[in-house]
Amino acid sequence: MTRHALVPTSLGELTLVASGQALTGVSFPGHWTRPNAQTFGPRVAVAGDAVLAAAGRQLREYLAGERVAFDLPAATQGDAFQERVWAALREIPYGETITYGELAKALGQGALPHEVGQAVGRNPLSIIVPCHRVVGKNGKLTGYAGGLERKRTLLALEARSGQAQGRPERRCPAQETLPLFSPSGQ
Repeated sequence: MTRHALVPTSLGELTLVASGQALTGVSFPGHWTRPNAQTFGPRVAVAGDAVLAAAGRQLREYLAGERVAFDLPAATQGDAFQERVWAALREIPYGETITYGELAKALGQGALPHEVGQAVGRNPLSIIVPCHRVVGKNGKLTGYAGGLERKRTLLALEARSGQAQGRPERRCPAQETLPLFSPSGQ
């Protein structure tokens, strides 16, 4: 059975969707590729659903800088190319970034950066499948279904957490002067 729950986080209220024993969706308010809410199934309490509760807990741990990887049963439904891109996204190490062009080259078989960008933009599992780690040429922040402020915030979080865990300092690739995300808009 498909069902969903709303989970408050420091990045705003996330919609988590599960089907059977797998997480199938994580989206932000105003998410640009958010599916029709009617496909989310009924709204359930997070605490009463093992899959959604685990996802909510792990997302909160990640956003607090206490988790660098997710251990969740997850399922995506895309075409063959999208699935290849999403699998490649899962391989990008925490705190690191890759450009759309580099990702296209890694995928091989004539993949073009704009095709990779389209697949990245349709990622149904934001944060869990770390599409925020893909940046434009020269490290410039480009498109993110949750908004560029959130993308910058996620990259900065990973950079700070990495330093706390003893990894070398990494500069957040944002060249723009976007403010860190604030749910209240302040």
